[in-house]
Amino acid sequence: MVTKKIKNIFISSIYQNAGKTTVALGLYKAFREMNLKTAFMKPVGQEVVKIGESNIDKDTYLIGEVFRTWKKFKEMSPVTIGRGYTEKYILNPHKDKLQAAIEKSFKNLTFRKDAIIVEGTGHAGVGSVIDFSNADVAHLLGSKVIIVCEGGIGKSIDEIMLNKALFDLKGVEILGVIVNKVLPDKYDKIKNILGKGLESKNIRLLGVIPFDPLLKAPTVEQVKRQLDLEVLCGQKGMGRRVQNTIVAAMEPHHMIQYLRDGTLVLTSGDRVDNILAAVTSHLVSNEGRGFRIAGVILTGGLMPTPKIIELLQKNHMPVLFTRHDTYTIAAKVEHLICKIQKSDKDKIQEATLLVSKYVDVKTILNEA
Repeated sequence: MVTKKIKNIFISSIYQNAGKTTVALGLYKAFREMNLKTAFMKPVGQEVVKIGESNIDKDTYLIGEVFRTWKKFKEMSPVTIGRGYTEKYILNPHKDKLQAAIEKSFKNLTFRKDAIIVEGTGHAGVGSVIDFSNADVAHLLGSKVIIVCEGGIGKSIDEIMLNKALFDLKGVEILGVIVNKVLPDKYDKIKNILGKGLESKNIRLLGVIPFDPLLKAPTVEQVKRQLDLEVLCGQKGMGRRVQNTIVAAMEPHHMIQYLRDGTLVLTSGDRVDNILAAVTSHLVSNEGRGFRIAGVILTGGLMPTPKIIELLQKNHMPVLFTRHDTYTIAAKVEHLICKIQKSDKDKIQEATLLVSKYVDVKTILNEA
């Protein structure tokens, strides 16, 4: 067991994409603003980026870039699991090697530090296949756990208790729960009822963070990259946020009713009428009247006439192109998950503000 008298917090969740990184960003900034020398670590990472010769977990890369701790990248991300890793591990287990790497990184990172934030991967049992579940790692490092979940009552409590059972089995203390992405109309109810439900289980409610559409909104560039689309024009506008999408299969006078700020229009490449309606909206917004749409995706492998393409290029509106049909692309955009990236300065600022406003940082520090 690794022991050290510092604030040692492990962030887990009841499933993936619940908001662990949002909480980590916010807590890290809050600790630093309190003049605490703080470190970050993600002992086991699944999604990686290549930094030099090393594979570094994506969340570690984000934290390192935001808080300028990139010199510690390798120590912050000691174990990464790429494609095929688990199969190789099962055939050739090397638990001692992984444990040594995690312990060494933790020791180096916490040297002369006041606090460390350790981010897990998914729920309490993730990583069991390589003998290092989140519960195993939290036990190894002597951390206290914060469980992050999304808004809900019955299902959330059931899954929190299921995760707690594994942490209990490993002798890991639960510091409390942070509820994330709670819809505004359910906020008061969730905070009240879920709080009482957790209290009856002797679990602290450390915060209730409301749903923020900005944190879910990808840029046009991120949509293009994740769906492997082509850029027809409007490269300078690729940083626009996509707040909502519409499938423009109706007549233009109907489509216009659904356009608002940040709309991404999906339409077949031969629907000149709807393309022109989108262009008109773009021109009006550029003159300071109304809203600005995010861009257009032309679907079906159908390209407009050269004159229309020339018009699109002149107006610098982001236009993407794909050979997939409209509804296939619409479904992919709807289920797109875009993790916060270092270029998302607006999201990073918002995430840290949400944690400072809605999470009981003082209790976390006092009890950790």
